[in-house]
Amino acid sequence: MGAHESPAVVTPAAGPGEAYGVVIVGTGFSGLGMAIGLKKAGVHDFVILEKAGEVGGTWRENTYPGCGCDIMSLLYSFSFEPKADWSRMFPKQAELLEYIKEVVAKYELEQHIRFNTEVTGAEYNDADDTWGVTIAGAGAEPGEVVRGRALAAGMGPLHQPSIPDLPGLDSFEGTTFHSAEWNHDYDLTGKRVAVIGTGASAIQFVPRVAKQAGALTLFQRTPPWILPKPDRRVTGVEKALFRRVPGVQRGYRNGIYLMQESFVLGFKNPKLLKAASGLAKWHLNRQVKDPELRRKLTPDYTMGCKRTLVSSDYYPALTRPNVEVTTEGIAEIRPHSIVTTDGAEHPVDAIIFGTGFHVTDAFEHAHIVGRGGVKIQDAWQDGVEAHLGVSVAGFPNLFLLLGPNSGLGHNSMIFVIEAQVRYVLRCLRMRDAAGAGRIAVRASAQDRFNRWVQAKSEGAVWVAGGCTSWYLDRNGVNRAAWPASTVNYWLRTRRLDPADFEIAGKAAS
Repeated sequence: MGAHESPAVVTPAAGPGEAYGVVIVGTGFSGLGMAIGLKKAGVHDFVILEKAGEVGGTWRENTYPGCGCDIMSLLYSFSFEPKADWSRMFPKQAELLEYIKEVVAKYELEQHIRFNTEVTGAEYNDADDTWGVTIAGAGAEPGEVVRGRALAAGMGPLHQPSIPDLPGLDSFEGTTFHSAEWNHDYDLTGKRVAVIGTGASAIQFVPRVAKQAGALTLFQRTPPWILPKPDRRVTGVEKALFRRVPGVQRGYRNGIYLMQESFVLGFKNPKLLKAASGLAKWHLNRQVKDPELRRKLTPDYTMGCKRTLVSSDYYPALTRPNVEVTTEGIAEIRPHSIVTTDGAEHPVDAIIFGTGFHVTDAFEHAHIVGRGGVKIQDAWQDGVEAHLGVSVAGFPNLFLLLGPNSGLGHNSMIFVIEAQVRYVLRCLRMRDAAGAGRIAVRASAQDRFNRWVQAKSEGAVWVAGGCTSWYLDRNGVNRAAWPASTVNYWLRTRRLDPADFEIAGKAAS
């Protein structure tokens, strides 16, 4: 909170049956960032609902071999909570989870968290401007409803595994699992393993699986653009400088941020990505000598159309004698094999899906009911959209963290999360300063913003780059990616126009 802003009103924590000031869903970076933002603003009247038994979000859920972040650790962390002793430039899952737990402990957030408490629905109460959040699980009473004067949904866009509907999948008698639900009890040693999908998770676990499996068949629909991963250990000297010399770590972070941010220039002008795509081609040519395999792994779409990946061990794994890459489509799955469209039958003992997550369709089955009984599916019948990726017209006091069109293909999502937390705090401050019970973005403001998003997306690489990606919905409309720089996003969420919002109702006494 800046020096020019008035302090938030501090209210006591909710008693039995009373409404919390804010109900937060999830303990990943978004939910925890929201909780810390509230605490820093002097608001302690909130509860965090977590479906699992510990914190961590995506970094708790994803435990596949090789799991890590493809953004450097010095940038993929809260700006207000730098960690001076990262072990590597690119953090692995276990270290990120440990960082999250350290943040929870430092800010004493555990007292606000209800574990093993899954949100099953949320309905807005027009009479008193509160949200009734239905919960289930070991941490909830049967039929329990948690009430809040605001609802911040921090589930994240990458938490519902997507498994393709393949003919015959139910008949398969071997083992199947998604990368986000890794079966650590299944020993892959010597097995015939099929990997379906070649996204960000697959390029991390394939090299590990290839070393264990007797045979690995990779079913690839679209090859990703891959840059070499400049990973290394953070030196002792660097750690000492981070601890002892003010500004050194901030300088590192800013340098990494600017390097990542430079990619945004190529989204509207792919010619500017020529150097990066040249590096990616050099990387492929250097690591894959077989011309036929290299042909299969060469993207035929513009770089940036899908998220550009980083790896230095993926290509070498595909050149191993026990690894086969097939680009034929899957025709059917049989009890012990996968048959491709060319008629070839591939015997397999296990199928691992590296097929990503539900993103643009993540809310299709969510039970979220806004003002006047409007269901979120009806509000989004023409496609998911929100004002600045956070507020949805007709759903007062509801804030989506990492909602529609706030995803990034080039930089750290934590930058966006911090901007969104400040946005939510400003909305709540505007509502409370007016003594009102609700704040809702006006449909006109949401429409205006989304017209800008789609106009900005026209001709952009993820729309016109010749590929399909999780950025686009089934109609080819960009519903996930932020179409400009993160600086632009920071500026747009920094100052809110009260005219864009309906601020009404009476605050609870």
